[in-house]
Amino acid sequence: MKTINKIILFAACATIALLTYATSALAHISIHPNTVPAGAFATLNVRVPAEQQGAHMTKVDVLFPAGFSDVDYEAVPGWSVNVIERKLATPLHSDGETINSEIAQLVWTWTGPLGEVSDGQFIQLPLSVAIPSDAAGKALEFRTVQSYSDGQVVHWIEPSLDDEHPSPRINVTAKGGAIEDVAGDEAGPVAGQTSAAPSTGATGKATTSTSSNSGASKGLALAALIVGALALITALFTLLSTRRRREARA
Repeated sequence: MKTINKIILFAACATIALLTYATSALAHISIHPNTVPAGAFATLNVRVPAEQQGAHMTKVDVLFPAGFSDVDYEAVPGWSVNVIERKLATPLHSDGETINSEIAQLVWTWTGPLGEVSDGQFIQLPLSVAIPSDAAGKALEFRTVQSYSDGQVVHWIEPSLDDEHPSPRINVTAKGGAIEDVAGDEAGPVAGQTSAAPSTGATGKATTSTSSNSGASKGLALAALIVGALALITALFTLLSTRRRREARA
């Protein structure tokens, strides 16, 4: 009897852990649209979900990759913005102007009372930027540090999309291409990942399919693990109930 109870407890703990992991895996910081041509002017939305129970977000610190000489940000109620620049080792010359610095960081700080973002909610922080003209074929990472009112700090800076806290990113394609939001890993697509070429369906109209990746298969694998753990718990409870009934009749 004690052995069965221990097995049930272990299975229950495993299921809770899987559910927790599945929830966190679906709530990455991401940037939309996530596929932008080099040299294009685009509005990017930094989408930041809150995940700490009993706390709200207080700060979002986004580190920019090299090459962004200017940025405009949208005023978000309840949030102030601090723009931090870094000096260029070699000044740039554009349209008769000399550019000595570029954007290093944007730091959003919650000032309240409006704009509070708590667990289960998200905020979008819109930016208007010019994509670096020499970034074609690259996945640009925007490493982000997220702070909460309870002191918790989450670093979204890991380089691989398979990591627990991958940095949000955009895929920069060749000049003159389309601005797209490609389905796939929530933190962003890998370099070179774009929509498939339009094809003609049964109706004769052009249809576009987006590329898929490991995101969908990971979700299915997690779902299968959770279902399996729940089935194990159900089977063990049934076994335990049957044994108790037999002991009661004995």
